Amino acid sequence: MLLLDKKTFKEEVLESEGFIVVDYFGDGCVPCKALMPDVEELAEKYEGKVKFCKLNTTKARRLAISQRVLGLPAIVLYKDGEKVAEVVKEDATKENIEKMITENIG
Repeated sequence: MLLLDKKTFKEEVLESEGFIVVDYFGDGCVPCKALMPDVEELAEKYEGKVKFCKLNTTKARRLAISQRVLGLPAIVLYKDGEKVAEVVKEDATKENIEKMITENIG
């Protein structure tokens, strides 16, 4: 998984083609840490079909707000730089993330 920051987000997500999942997490977010292994497992499963990235919102709060990420954890699916789906807070489970991916990538 690619770790993004304020400098790389635009190029890697907003200017990229294809499907990209961004895992927004924070330093003090316990549910985010619990979810990380599941997201990494999905990254392996969908390798070659979906690019998986993560962004620490503690270090990029304004960027997260600009993407309308207001609660954590937030897993957002982008297609060709546009946000197409997301699962947030208690809905951010491995099952719901995978469902979001399969419903959108066909």
